[in-house]
Amino acid sequence: MNSRSGLLVICLGLAACQGSNPYVASSNPLPPAPPQAANTFDRSAYPAAPRDYGRYRSWAWLNGQLPPGTAWADSAQVAEAVSSALDQRGLRPLHDNRPADLFVSAELHLETRLRQVRDDYGYYGGGYGGYNRYGSGYGMYNTVPIVRTYQEQVVVVRVDLFDAQSGQPVWSASAETSNRVSERERADAIREAVEKAMSAYPPS
Repeated sequence: MNSRSGLLVICLGLAACQGSNPYVASSNPLPPAPPQAANTFDRSAYPAAPRDYGRYRSWAWLNGQLPPGTAWADSAQVAEAVSSALDQRGLRPLHDNRPADLFVSAELHLETRLRQVRDDYGYYGGGYGGYNRYGSGYGMYNTVPIVRTYQEQVVVVRVDLFDAQSGQPVWSASAETSNRVSERERADAIREAVEKAMSAYPPS
């Protein structure tokens, strides 16, 4: 009797599983696109086009101001070094009212660096070999490293280029060179630092 009841329950369960599904999938059509969608270009959906540095031909100082001078070098020295480096890269300064392609700013300052130098001093000891008046003995050569730390002042030059039409920064670099004593050596140090900074322009 119990087995018949159990069999009846199983048959009823299978019959229920074969019934129609009460959940029916349905979807509504997409709403029509707004009329202005056909004429709208979403720039954020596409990567920015690579910048064409070849179109930059002329430059002027940002806000019409020369680089600020310092106690170590005057403004004219920095301006002359930057102008020369730009000229070597095909960028010509404008001296009239025509709009420039680039605005340029530059600054120079001194910074202190910590340098480390390693010296190896040798001594004799350990290992068998050699002969002296006491007989054969030890004579292998070893080194003892000694690290010395000292401070050094360096000249740091930073050059920034801005698109004159949009005002956005398009390139920036900085470089350093060792500090010099005489006025002529300082002028050479400024040119050296500016040339290092501008060596990567235009970007490849």
